[in-house]
Amino acid sequence: MCRLGVAQMGQRMSLTDRAKWNGAAGSYDGFIARAAERRWARFKTELFSDMDGRVLFVAAGTGIDFQFFPPGRSIEAVDVSERMLERAAMRRREYDGQIRLHQMDVRQLAFQDESFDQAYTSCTFCSVSEPVEGLSQLRRVLRPGGTLRMFEHTGSRWFPFNAMLHMCTPFTRRYGPAMNRPTVANVRKAGFEVQSVTPHYLDVVKSIEARKPVG
Repeated sequence: MCRLGVAQMGQRMSLTDRAKWNGAAGSYDGFIARAAERRWARFKTELFSDMDGRVLFVAAGTGIDFQFFPPGRSIEAVDVSERMLERAAMRRREYDGQIRLHQMDVRQLAFQDESFDQAYTSCTFCSVSEPVEGLSQLRRVLRPGGTLRMFEHTGSRWFPFNAMLHMCTPFTRRYGPAMNRPTVANVRKAGFEVQSVTPHYLDVVKSIEARKPVG
């Protein structure tokens, strides 16, 4: 694995994204964990249950998803925010397995090509600037045939939800996620083969499973 120093990596990160999530670190658990995480726990547990081999988890945040990981896995977890990672470090101690934390921007991953068997995301690509670039980095670090599994909040194809999400996005993306991301289309643009899309709430919250082509 190739790894850059934190100071060097920090110069390459998006200062806007980093500052946004550093600022949110203190209130993130109270805003997210008590409601949304209970609501989506069953779906996340099911998605993460297939973790196997060398696993990359993107946007570790404060580590609230670690509780849904199957035990005994070896996981590299990244996040753009050092303050989020400080909180995640406390939850890492409670995990029955190995989680290594790295401060990295998903658009500039400091891992070697084809070095992971699987990559996972959880409510991540509604917030990444240049999402196709970030997804292309995930494709780069996955081995041929490697899998991408995502639990994501996305835009909607249905009226009036699509109109509502478009209206909300200029406000929400200043403080967190964009509400209208075409994430499934972005996964395809990044060169993945989408194998399944499972809606959990209308067509807004969904699980996406994709594969890096072989050859």
